[in-house]
Order: sequence, then C-alpha cells, then structure tokens
Amino acid sequence: MTLQFFGRLAGVLTLTAGLAGCIDMTMDIEVLSETTGRATTTSVMGSDFYAMAKAGAASGDNSQEGFCQEDGAQLTENADGSATCVLTVEGSFADLKLDEGDDGASFTVVSPGVVRVAFKTDDMKSELGAGAEDEQTKQMMQAFFEGHAITIRIGGKAVTDTNMTLSDDKKSAEIVIPFLDLINGTLKLPDELYAVVNTN
Repeated sequence: MTLQFFGRLAGVLTLTAGLAGCIDMTMDIEVLSETTGRATTTSVMGSDFYAMAKAGAASGDNSQEGFCQEDGAQLTENADGSATCVLTVEGSFADLKLDEGDDGASFTVVSPGVVRVAFKTDDMKSELGAGAEDEQTKQMMQAFFEGHAITIRIGGKAVTDTNMTLSDDKKSAEIVIPFLDLINGTLKLPDELYAVVNTN
C-alpha cells in the first residue's frame, strides 16, 4: 500500500461512513536482500466502527471499500469487538508495490548489499487536504481521526542513514504520522521519507 492509498482511504471513508477514523495503520517494510523484501500492513479498526462495517457487508452494501478484503489479508476479530487486519507480501521489490503502480515505495541499490527505500509524501498530503474543503467537513474529519495515526517503518540488518526516527538497535527507522496533523496542515513532512538499509 502507498501513502497515496492511505490518503485516499482516509478521505473517501470519512466522507462516506466515517470508518477510516477508527483505523490505525502500520506499514512495515523489511529489506531482505538487494532485490527482495517483505511488506506488512496492519490496520486496526475500533469495535463500534467494525460492527458498522460488518453490518454493511452483511447487507450487501458495496458503497465503500471493504475492510480487510485484499487477497491474502488475515482478519482477526478481537475480544473487545475491534478487528485487526494484517496483509503481508514477500518477494521482489516489484511485488511489494501491491499493484499501486509507481506511487509506492522506491527501492534503489546504492552500493553492493545496500538499499535505499523511499516514499514520496506529496500524494498523501494532497489527498487528505482535499477532504477538508469546508469547515463542517473538517470538523467531522477531526472527530473521526482524533488519536489515530499512520506508522511507517523501514528496517533490515542495519539502517545506516534516514530522515525518520532511528531505533535504539539501529535496525529500523520509523515515523508516526497523526491523521489530525495532516488534516490541519500542521505536520511538515519532507518531500520523501527514506531509510538506507545495509543487508550484508
């Protein structure tokens, strides 16, 4: 999944059923070699909204993108009524694009065994901003998205350079992007998020 996908999902679902506001998303990319990696996307939907999503699916309502409907996605219904969806794709870097075209992560071999992974942020910022054209819509989005965020994490054997937060063990780098900061335009993201991973 791409940043553009996250932004589109946030905008569309908020304006239709408000379901995106109950979702926290984490994307983990692990660089396994010069040519392969593993992408794991985890989405958690709160109990109230998951009940609404299930009711809509049971009634045959196809007006929204279904939660955890991607091929290979694993849905877990939690004891508190919430739901967790995990989608893992492993293979060549081309496979990790998940049919999102050229808008996903880019993978560049910068030296033998060293891969630079980067995400463009322009699409995400523009998609979320487009969903809040008037004050009433903006207030609705703020209510749905308060306290929820997207986490992007890139890792491998060692991260040697990044503009995100480096973990203590230096094996991964991540950024937590609150939905509200994107909606309100208060989060200043760089043009791209990146991490350089040594696979040797």
